[in-house]
Parts: sequence; structure tokens; C-alpha cells
Amino acid sequence: MLERFTDDARTVLVQAQRHARRLGHRYIGCEHLLLALAGADQPASAVLRERGLTPERVEEEIVRRAGLGAGAGLFADLDRDALASIGIDLDAVRARIDASFGPDALTRADRAVHRTTRRPGPARGRLIHRWRHRDRVRRVGPVRAVAAPPEGRYQAADQPDGHIPFTPGARKCLQNTLREALAQHQTGIGVEHLALGVLVTNRGLVPPILDEAGLSAPALRAAILDRYRPAS
Repeated sequence: MLERFTDDARTVLVQAQRHARRLGHRYIGCEHLLLALAGADQPASAVLRERGLTPERVEEEIVRRAGLGAGAGLFADLDRDALASIGIDLDAVRARIDASFGPDALTRADRAVHRTTRRPGPARGRLIHRWRHRDRVRRVGPVRAVAAPPEGRYQAADQPDGHIPFTPGARKCLQNTLREALAQHQTGIGVEHLALGVLVTNRGLVPPILDEAGLSAPALRAAILDRYRPAS
């Protein structure tokens, strides 16, 4: 499916991975896609920023709710509404962990786990790198060059190397983009379809980020569709 993405949409995916790496996250979630969208030079991105969903605000909410470092993965891709309906408040859970074990407890735990993982030797590591690179090129195709990694206020001390996978929720967002493009009778998946696919998710951090900004996904969707509607 990724071969359907336009160059601009692929660039957003690359930036989402770079944001995740910069924040020390070992996964690409819907929130990283939202952060990359908010910072892109695209009409859909302008709609987000005009309504207060700036890259700075999105990043602040990601760090406030998930933290820096790989330990943030514990709270990635969960349906907060479903958990809240049975009395589980993820923000309260994280606050209790931080209060009991320190603000970086989850990151320290993740580091301890990954230190015990066997690392490949130099020769095997080079082969794995080539295989992964070849596979990414075959699946994704060429991506338009990005001048520089995305900037942000936060930089994790421990940033993951190598490939960073999409969470199941983020993959669902990407599947949604195809539905959005087909609904508009378009074969290519653009940045606007990516934005619409991210906004409809009910998992991970996107819904609470929108709530904190006082925004609704349906209103943002309508504004984005209106921005891309051909002039009559």
C-alpha cells in the first residue's frame, strides 16, 4: 500500500520516524504522525496550526503524557476511552509509577531489558542492515530527500538505532488513508488523506491531545476537506 503514497506523504512518514527517534521512542505511533503532520508545509498542516495544533503543542502533549525514552511504549497505542470505561486512567497509572519509582523509571526498566538482548556481531549486523535497507526500498520506494531532521524542544538522551516499527494503531491509521483516498476517487494517497486517517483514530494519544486543545476530529476533518475542495 505504501507505494500509493505521494512524495509529500512519504516525507511525513519519514519525519514521524525521526520525531519518534528524537524523543527516544522505539515505536511510531499515531501521535508521531500527528506531530509530523503539524510541522509539514502542506494545506492540511496549515489547517491544524490555524486551530492551535502547532508542532510545539503536539510535542509538549506527547512528552507530558508519554514521557521521553523507550519506556513510553508502555502507554502507546492503547484505547484510553475503553480503559477509562472500566476505571483505568492511564495518566494516573503513569503518575503513580513516577511517584513510586522516579520520573524515569519506565525508561530505566526498558534499558535494563534491552541490555540483556543479544546484539549481533559486526558482520551479522552489517548483513541485517543491508537486508532491512533493501526491504524498505522495495516496500516503500524512493522518498523525497528531507533537508534536515525535524527540530523540537525535547531530545532524549537514549535514542534508538535502526528501524522503528509502526504500532498497530499507526498501521490502522495508514489503512484509513487508503479508504479516505478511495472515498474521494483518488488513486494516490496524499498528506490530506494521511491527516484524515490520523484524526479518526480512537487509540493512543491523538484523542486526548485533541481534547486538550479543545478540538474535535469531525470539525478538523471538515476543515481539511474544505481546504482541498476544488474552487468552483
